[in-house]
Amino acid sequence: MKNPVFGAFCASALALAAAPALAHATLEQSEARAGAAYRAVIRIGHGCDGQATNTLRVQLPEGFYNAKPMPKAGWTLETVKGPYAQPFDNHGTPMTEGTREVVWSGGDLQDDWYDEFVIRGTVGADVTPGTVLYFSTVQECADGKEEWIDVTGRKEVPNPAPGVTVTAGKAGHGHGHGHGDHAKAGPITLGDLTLSGPFTRATPPGAPVAGGFLTVANAGADDRLVSASVDFAGRAEIHEMAMEGDVMKMRQLAEGLPIPAGATVELKPGGYHLMFMELKQPLVEGETVNVTLHFEKAGEVEVPMTVGPMNAGKHGGKDGGHGGH
Repeated sequence: MKNPVFGAFCASALALAAAPALAHATLEQSEARAGAAYRAVIRIGHGCDGQATNTLRVQLPEGFYNAKPMPKAGWTLETVKGPYAQPFDNHGTPMTEGTREVVWSGGDLQDDWYDEFVIRGTVGADVTPGTVLYFSTVQECADGKEEWIDVTGRKEVPNPAPGVTVTAGKAGHGHGHGHGDHAKAGPITLGDLTLSGPFTRATPPGAPVAGGFLTVANAGADDRLVSASVDFAGRAEIHEMAMEGDVMKMRQLAEGLPIPAGATVELKPGGYHLMFMELKQPLVEGETVNVTLHFEKAGEVEVPMTVGPMNAGKHGGKDGGHGGH
């Protein structure tokens, strides 16, 4: 005897299996902080009615500045420049125009393949928290296109543009990842701690690690730098270069770095330093990267680090004899 319920279930399952998978163009990170760097990772999960995607066009929203797309092997990368609706204060230098559209073309992203397209930039410090920045995206195929361009924010629309919600920025900090020289911006105060001269070094393509350096002065009680975190590398660690016998060796400070009362501790090449492991992209001279430092008593602070030349020493100058990180 046939079971009509089971038969209906099987028919429904077969219909679902036969139907094409529906997926929108989406952003990997749904939130971005005002005044900080944002890495827009646009995820593409299908083509145009079974056809491969050959071109991807992304319109950049107002409020997203200093954009730099990541090249992709097998694709031709183009950018379209244009004026900003409002000038962007790039560490004291007003920027009135920049990249407004990014186009990857000449690719062959098959309908049943998945890929990501990356654009790095900075969210304006004056963007109101709660604002949604939409990255209107168009996939072009041989005989059609998929347009993810609806910016109304309604959930029921079939073609929503990828969007990121802006959250409140942290007072007293610079832009997340742009051009500039933080050494000129003055020290950062966190309770009894004063942090000054933060910098890192430019890295060649493919380099897996980089070092981070700064000076911490403590006018209060004993404290400890317990950890660091970044978004441009897989992880960050606190390290020390020290002599073991006649050999200089580097080791991780798993318990953190003590910051004694009344002392000034310098993280510098050849001594204490931060180590950024598993870099996600090269560090480019002249830019800045955000590093969040976690202190046992003083708490957490975000520190913009200037990217100096590959041989940069203290405060972005020459190395002065310190080798390695």
